[in-house]
Amino acid sequence: MTAVLAQKILKEFLSKIQWFGILIGFLGAAIVIVSDLNDDLTILALCSGLVGLISSSIGIIWQKRIVNDLSLSANNFLQALGASIFHLLLAICFENYFINFTSSFLIAMTWQVLVISLGAFLILMWMLKYNDAGKTSTLFFLIPPVSAIMAYLILQENFTHLDIFGLFLSSIGVFIVTKNNSIKQK
Repeated sequence: MTAVLAQKILKEFLSKIQWFGILIGFLGAAIVIVSDLNDDLTILALCSGLVGLISSSIGIIWQKRIVNDLSLSANNFLQALGASIFHLLLAICFENYFINFTSSFLIAMTWQVLVISLGAFLILMWMLKYNDAGKTSTLFFLIPPVSAIMAYLILQENFTHLDIFGLFLSSIGVFIVTKNNSIKQK
């Protein structure tokens, strides 16, 4: 979706081999996701995933358009502030106001703030600043297989032959797209 939007809005164009890489990467990610689905998948969960996909694609395109106007730290601050306000409104409407400050909570919150909010988002913003949106977004194909590996290592979940095959396909697809320098801007 991001590559299509980047073509329309940012005038980035991918070669046929890069589109093939996107197809392979998507197929690998889909194999891992589908192999891990169970009967408990609800319509709400499916819709939430689709909203997340659409939101991240639009966010990447928007970010790419404004990336040179703000420093990475200012950009990260504004995104965190916007997300905080949005989630505060959701919490006021739907949550109770109790937080159990256990060591597990503090470790998880520290990970979220330092590694995810500061680390991962700064890396993503840097990549968008210096790379094409289509190339950068293909890295998201690696999230399902890498998450499956982490779930295997940390949570002792099964890591199946399908997961290995999906990881292989996703990696090949991302490699094809990111190593091919055929993206052109009109």
